[in-house]
Amino acid sequence: MITSMTGIASAKGDAARYSWTWDLRSVNGKGLDLRIRVPDWLDGLEAYLRADLSKAIARGNVTLSLRMTRGEDAGGLVLNAAALNTVLDALAQVEADAMDRGLTLGPSRASDLLSVRGVLETGGAEEDTAPLVNQLRAEFNDLKKSFVAMRLSEGQALSAVLSEQLDRIETLTAQAADLAEARKDAVAETLKANLARVLDNAEGADPARVAQELAMLAVKSDVTEEIDRLVVHVAAARDLIAKGGTVGRKLDFLMQEFNREANTLCSKSQSAGLTAVGLDLKAVIDQMREQVQNVE
Repeated sequence: MITSMTGIASAKGDAARYSWTWDLRSVNGKGLDLRIRVPDWLDGLEAYLRADLSKAIARGNVTLSLRMTRGEDAGGLVLNAAALNTVLDALAQVEADAMDRGLTLGPSRASDLLSVRGVLETGGAEEDTAPLVNQLRAEFNDLKKSFVAMRLSEGQALSAVLSEQLDRIETLTAQAADLAEARKDAVAETLKANLARVLDNAEGADPARVAQELAMLAVKSDVTEEIDRLVVHVAAARDLIAKGGTVGRKLDFLMQEFNREANTLCSKSQSAGLTAVGLDLKAVIDQMREQVQNVE
């Protein structure tokens, strides 16, 4: 089964003094681009998440974020005595300088001093984050499974759409083959007229050159190879979809081949009906190529 590069998963958790929210999502991309945002105080977590995701998916622009919230009991505010003494010394110096100049300053408030950066700090002893990191790792495994499952589900829906488009291409290719067969008499008459025109003006011409020009006229009107290659491409695309796995790049390359054959078919059609079928082919191929961009 093919996998889509589009997916999303989220989860919430809590333990002890912490609560958190996971958010994991991806969109299509040429390769694998992982953008991970987790708190840097969770030692080793980012490296683990990056390695784990790299094993689970092969392509896509992936964004993973972890938002942590610390509870009120995670540590109160503690007075930094050294910082307070520094502030008080500075304040005393300011008041002394003001008195020397005959200035009287208003009384300082404790709230003003406490608002100075560094005077109050988050308290609490240094804690071992290893148990929390282990719990987050275990929880991420479930998040990853949900994420991968969604990409697979999206891939299943994508597979159905691509199969319908291949059916349409196959039908149009069969119509093109029928139209090409039906116009054989008209093409033959055109070639005869061209041959007569060439022979009428071929006096003194190089016979080899004349034969070459005639062969080129025949080739320019023959769409058998284009139709045969379209049939082969349809079979190849179906095999890739059935095989599944990381086949997005191969399908994208195959779409280029589809488009090339449809373009050549239109340029060699020499028939309004065949041209119309060729244009329909190009439209379906273009729609299919847009869908293929989402295949991992």
